[in-house]
Amino acid sequence: MSLTTPLRAVSRDVEPAGELMARLRPLALRSLGRMYRPDERLFVFRVRAAGRDVVAEGLSRRYSAISVIGMAEDESVKARAVLGGHDLHDVCGRLMSDVSRLVKPGDVALILWAAAAAGYADRQWARDRLVELAPAEGAYQTVPVAWSLAALCADAEAPVGDLRERLARRLMRACSSISGIFPHGLGEEGGGLRAHVACFADLVYPVHALALYHRLTGDPEAARVATRCAEQFCRRQGPDGQWWWHYDRRTGAVVEGYPVYAVHQDAMAPMALFALGAATSVDYSAPIARGLAWLARSPELRGGSLVDEAADLIWRKVARREPGKLSRYAQAMVSSVHAGMRVPGLDLVFPPVTVDREDRPYHLGWLLYAWPARRVAAWRGDVGPR
Repeated sequence: MSLTTPLRAVSRDVEPAGELMARLRPLALRSLGRMYRPDERLFVFRVRAAGRDVVAEGLSRRYSAISVIGMAEDESVKARAVLGGHDLHDVCGRLMSDVSRLVKPGDVALILWAAAAAGYADRQWARDRLVELAPAEGAYQTVPVAWSLAALCADAEAPVGDLRERLARRLMRACSSISGIFPHGLGEEGGGLRAHVACFADLVYPVHALALYHRLTGDPEAARVATRCAEQFCRRQGPDGQWWWHYDRRTGAVVEGYPVYAVHQDAMAPMALFALGAATSVDYSAPIARGLAWLARSPELRGGSLVDEAADLIWRKVARREPGKLSRYAQAMVSSVHAGMRVPGLDLVFPPVTVDREDRPYHLGWLLYAWPARRVAAWRGDVGPR
């Protein structure tokens, strides 16, 4: 499948986006209920298929925070039913209990964001720790810097001096004025074969955070930078609605498309584009609908879907049938030599037909964040504008 094929309109026999999301929201809540551990007041790291069973593995503060953010976005969510009698403040209290010992700013930012979203008053510990970790300076990946900005926009009254502005400026400076693409890392020197490669997360989280910052402050440059990046990845969207995985920061071109992740299709791309649309009044419903159409009916799966009704889960991704991550490394190496070079024939040698049968709570949290009940109702035509 060519990654440069022009976009097609959504097929009429594909389930409408609003109807699909009306099915996926309750599925997400049921799945989160299966992933919550009341004795720990945390969500697991993942569930995965193991023969005929689905097993849970690990615990994740990061994914727990995202799950809280998603549930807090929608007042219609009955959190106690999902959390086995607990409420969102119980999870926030657990997350806040050891936040001062965390060393990753992304984790701290998500906990602060979750506490602000849930109205958890005693969140000064997370604010203080985020300031100590200084995400506006030093070498950090782009994603935690974007999460830090989003968290401080959610906690709009946070007494953090000019940290919010410095985070926004750091992201805006990092975005290429030529390609509109953000780098994978900030404040890092040197090259390497993958220095030019950014992943989809490196694009959507800064777009989302800068859109929130623009709405909070009115900064026009934040809207311009976010729009430039969003237009680039929307232009590169796959022929059947795929949100591709790796991009060349120098040109904006797709380096390697696979895997295609369910969370990108139904949650991360929509949350960024909805936020940007709210900030700029630009309608991104067409690329969002195309992304959902792929999730509903994937050509890589011969019309199948990562939505598994029998398992009551959304599986993680469609990937190439290959050893390790060979295609990604090969494409990064070849494109590092020349921006226009690609390894030919990968779809034939390593076809994208493998389903990764796992799911993680953050997917479901972002799905709920992007698609609160009021938005789903609007997309189904039950209420006013989207």
